[in-house]
Amino acid sequence: MVLVNSKTRVLVQGITGREGSFHTKRMLNYGTPIIAGVTPGKGGKKVENIPVYNSVEEALKKHPEINTSIVFVPARFAYDAVLESIDAGIELIVVITEHIPVHDTLKAVNFAKTKSTIIVGPNTPGVINPVERVNVGIFPYEVFKGGVIGIVSRSGTLTYEIALSISRSEYGVSTAIGLGGDPITGLTFIDAVKMFYEDEQTRGIVVIGEIGGDMEERLADYLKKHGIEKPIVAFIAGRTAPPGKRMGHAGAIISMGRGDALSKIKALRDAGVPVAETPHMVSKIISSLIKK
Repeated sequence: MVLVNSKTRVLVQGITGREGSFHTKRMLNYGTPIIAGVTPGKGGKKVENIPVYNSVEEALKKHPEINTSIVFVPARFAYDAVLESIDAGIELIVVITEHIPVHDTLKAVNFAKTKSTIIVGPNTPGVINPVERVNVGIFPYEVFKGGVIGIVSRSGTLTYEIALSISRSEYGVSTAIGLGGDPITGLTFIDAVKMFYEDEQTRGIVVIGEIGGDMEERLADYLKKHGIEKPIVAFIAGRTAPPGKRMGHAGAIISMGRGDALSKIKALRDAGVPVAETPHMVSKIISSLIKK
């Protein structure tokens, strides 16, 4: 399985906040093994019967099995929270928080690389494994059925729509990864596709991109160079977005003749990846490729 599975043990940073407590309850209801929470100054409390500690270090001393952290900490404190988890040796950090300054994200991502820590996000819906019912994030898990198609996406809402369509097909979803909508993210399309290549559960891959940046073009370059090992289908949002106008995500802005939907679609098609015209077509195309 990719990133999260039955061996995942979760720490919730910012567990006592409104978002942290709400999604802790939902993750627990789905079956996610949450072990502890952290909110400085709130140590000794409990949220949904989960013990709360003042620091990540304190939580790991009591629960050394923790290997994953999910961050609901407000943007101005998120950088310190992420660094605290990296320093503690946590393997996977899922950063839900949005509006984190780009320079903070860049420093955190670079530091994580020196420690072999994987960061998903920021501004991500997280990672969900519907096969083993582990949801480290804010995904509406009701739309996911376990299966064999991996999803990696820059758009939360489109992920849910396409996942529902795939879940209604005969194949279902193995793992869905939200990369996050910010200009800089920890995990990239290339990273996720490599993980899906190595995952025995995953038989096909769906890539959901959007305008802004060049992450999709870089994936196309990688596929051209290294080849396509499993069926891949893409969808690119924002075809009608005017150049220079920010659309939703902080990373979704077209500039200097790059980052528009047409350039991404052309790059992916040139690499041999079918690009669906509508979200609804994604499930049909990936299903037909798997059958072949």
